[in-house]
Amino acid sequence: MRDNRRTRTILGLLLLTSLTLVVLSLKGGGDGARTEASGFFGPVQNAASAIVRPVRDFLGSIGSLGSKDQQISDLQAQVDSLQGQLNTTDYERNRAKELNDLLRLSGAGQYKTVPAQVIAFGPAQGFAWTVTIDVGTRDGIKIDSNVVNGQGLVGRVVSVGPTTATVALLIDATSTVGARIASTLQVGFLNGTGDATSVDLQLLEPFAPVAVGDRLVSSGVTGGGGVYFRGIPLGTVTEVQGTPGQLTRIAKVKPFVDFTTLDLVGVIVEPPRTDPVDAVLPPKPSATPSGATGATGSAGSATPKPSAS
Repeated sequence: MRDNRRTRTILGLLLLTSLTLVVLSLKGGGDGARTEASGFFGPVQNAASAIVRPVRDFLGSIGSLGSKDQQISDLQAQVDSLQGQLNTTDYERNRAKELNDLLRLSGAGQYKTVPAQVIAFGPAQGFAWTVTIDVGTRDGIKIDSNVVNGQGLVGRVVSVGPTTATVALLIDATSTVGARIASTLQVGFLNGTGDATSVDLQLLEPFAPVAVGDRLVSSGVTGGGGVYFRGIPLGTVTEVQGTPGQLTRIAKVKPFVDFTTLDLVGVIVEPPRTDPVDAVLPPKPSATPSGATGATGSAGSATPKPSAS
């Protein structure tokens, strides 16, 4: 108890002396008093500082946490901003490529197109695979207008309003497009399957040759699924099921268009003056290295794959 009382007495004297020196300093005097006091209280002050310094440093670090948190927050905001700019740049770069591809296809096929943005996906008008685009009758869009992108045929317009239109996609199970093998000119019908990566080709001539790697364009023949202009790229044969002569012989075709990433498209409002034949087809991929095998045998083989039955 005596130690506590003594401690409080010493602290009280220190506080009183400090206040006195402060008052004297504010009044502009007391230099002599401060000098004499420093000789007496100097050792006591040093000892007190040694005890108080760790506490003061700790409290000071707590006070600086706010500023450090703000700095971290500011840096994170800058990182997010830069990442957003990078993402925007990538998107704009992709859009520029899509537009360039669309202009290339339109120029090669001599199509007059109206660019449009895909704004919605989903079933509509009795179709399972459709998209909504942001152009309509005010832009010259009509029912059955063909829709393409830089890779090939997307589908056809099945309903249209003043500012929007609904497009049934090539892959919809109700879709049928007159098709032609570019290398042999054999014609048939390309039927949607509801699969975004595969459609079915059935040739009119059961004995007509068809092989993996054959590329297809629209033939202009009406197949009950709307009217399509000639020469629009459709896809590449990836598999042949059945043998020549079978009425059920089907060729599996991978569309040129990636229907899961549709964004910028073009609506054909004026058909080509002449048949572009295969002028609109994308460049062929490089040849398969010797020794590699394809889906139905050796590279370049035209041997049909027998059916599972």
